[in-house]
Amino acid sequence: MFTDSVELTVSSGKGGQGCVAFRREKFVLNGGPNGGDGGKGGDIWFRCDNNTHTLSHFQRKMHIKADNGKPGEGSNMTGKSGAKKVITVPPGTQVIDSESGEVLFDMLKDGQEEKFLEGGKGGLGNTHFKSPTNQRPTYAQPGEKGETRSIKLDLKLIADVGLVGFPNVGKSTLISTLSNAKPEIANYEFTTLTPKLGQVNIGDYESFVMADIPGIIGGAHEGKGLGIQFLRHIERTKILLYMVDLANYRELKEQIEVLQEEIASFSQVLAKSKYAIALTRCDVIAPDEINELVNSFLSLLDLKPKEASKEFAFDESLSFFIQDAAEEELGYEREKPYFVVPISSATHKNIEPLKNALFNLVKSDRG
Repeated sequence: MFTDSVELTVSSGKGGQGCVAFRREKFVLNGGPNGGDGGKGGDIWFRCDNNTHTLSHFQRKMHIKADNGKPGEGSNMTGKSGAKKVITVPPGTQVIDSESGEVLFDMLKDGQEEKFLEGGKGGLGNTHFKSPTNQRPTYAQPGEKGETRSIKLDLKLIADVGLVGFPNVGKSTLISTLSNAKPEIANYEFTTLTPKLGQVNIGDYESFVMADIPGIIGGAHEGKGLGIQFLRHIERTKILLYMVDLANYRELKEQIEVLQEEIASFSQVLAKSKYAIALTRCDVIAPDEINELVNSFLSLLDLKPKEASKEFAFDESLSFFIQDAAEEELGYEREKPYFVVPISSATHKNIEPLKNALFNLVKSDRG
């Protein structure tokens, strides 16, 4: 089960009790106090691990505790410190204070570790309280209590490219074609109920990560459909690929406008991201009708069709747009889509050029 938000109570360990003891040995008269200190309570740490992809291993409102320190012992022996408790979370997890809403940690990199709560100090044994006027102290300190905090863990997936589109426009089919992800695919809306990540391999040593989220409908930012529950999973992506369905009952202009409005209503930062547009399911439209639809759509966006280039090798029989080399040198214009191209995941039309063009955009963003 995919879980992307949990509430937890976490407690560091209590320090161990100091010991009250006295030296008792043969031939040693009036041995003095030798009670050892209590052990330190265990700390709470967070660790980021790439092998974890969900928060489902946490139960809702569970209480995670570190070990307490052990009591001190005679002969000035300090008690064993409590073992630290390491909470493992996937990359993209935010640790948030439940009361204030403050983001305490943002766990982004594999292997990142952050200490959250300090364990309580161990109490001092009675050996610390001896003095010329008190040669037989009969008391020791109790260990300090650990800290307890209520927190919330929120997971926001980390990807280079986020897919945005209405339900059933081909997002899952595209990510399954381009990457190693295997989402459920069916001929009905809201097939995708949880976000999916896929790695798109370009060569032996080059790749990028693509995120597929459940379909967006008008009013999603207000909670309609699956609402904003999963929109936050593309909040970290810097590049958006809008999926616009050529065979949908909605007009192309309506689709892109609604999608962009929902993204802008959710996050103004996300709305300013670099983006591209894939016109899906071109295999069910006659070629001459495709070009008419694409050219009309480009005209609405104040764009002109481009000729095929050797670099990306889009299908020459189909109209498309891509920002040219001159614009590339200046850094792609964010107000315009990097490309607008008709594709078909079913017949693999323009899929390979699409992958290369997306990787080119990802490289430009990585700098």
